[in-house]
Amino acid sequence: MWFKFFQAKRPSSTATVETIALSTGSVPLHLVRLARARRYVLRLRNDGTVRVTIPCGGSLTEGKKFAERQREWLENQIQKRASSPRQKSRWSIGSEILLRGQLVQIELMEAGKIRVGTEEMNIADAEADLRPAIEAQLRRLAARELPARVWELAKQHQFTVQRVTVRNQRSRWGSCSRRGTISLNWRLIQTPAHVSDYIILHELAHLRHLNHSQHFWQEVEKLCPSYLDAEKWLKIHRGRLI
Repeated sequence: MWFKFFQAKRPSSTATVETIALSTGSVPLHLVRLARARRYVLRLRNDGTVRVTIPCGGSLTEGKKFAERQREWLENQIQKRASSPRQKSRWSIGSEILLRGQLVQIELMEAGKIRVGTEEMNIADAEADLRPAIEAQLRRLAARELPARVWELAKQHQFTVQRVTVRNQRSRWGSCSRRGTISLNWRLIQTPAHVSDYIILHELAHLRHLNHSQHFWQEVEKLCPSYLDAEKWLKIHRGRLI
């Protein structure tokens, strides 16, 4: 993952906050136990804190050890995040954003109308923050284009998909449920076609392997031989994505 979608029931969870020592200093470590989690998962949050998801049957001790083994990865992620260009919180005429992989400028066409790449839209006030209106337009584009591409690729590679949703996911580009529902992050409309196709094929591969095992990655490589290039693009441009 881009506009209606159902709100899934959140699984029950409990959290414990500790710290992890990094070269930049001690960072809060949130150890979160999820009843439905199947494995330990580490994530660097947007606020700079670290979260470890602990699976059913796991322990806080093992969760902290898991995070400590990933110190080098965390250091690299913090460094990348610090050096990545960040999107301005306020958008105005002249601001640049990514759309379908291209860096495009917000242009004023005439009173009450702007253009972003090939997209034109009406606005009430060109002096106001244009971000809400542009985001809404990008979400509409994603909701129209991404599901159609899922169905096209599913047919091409002989996958059976039950449902496609486009959502405002915060930490995932996409997901796949056991029931055959593919959910995509609407921000994929900002990426080039080979990147959004990779995310779609990645989620389709989960219909055959609902894990990240060696067999799963073999399936991904078969479906999308250049998937490493797509992952590299996402890492490089992460800071410019909304």
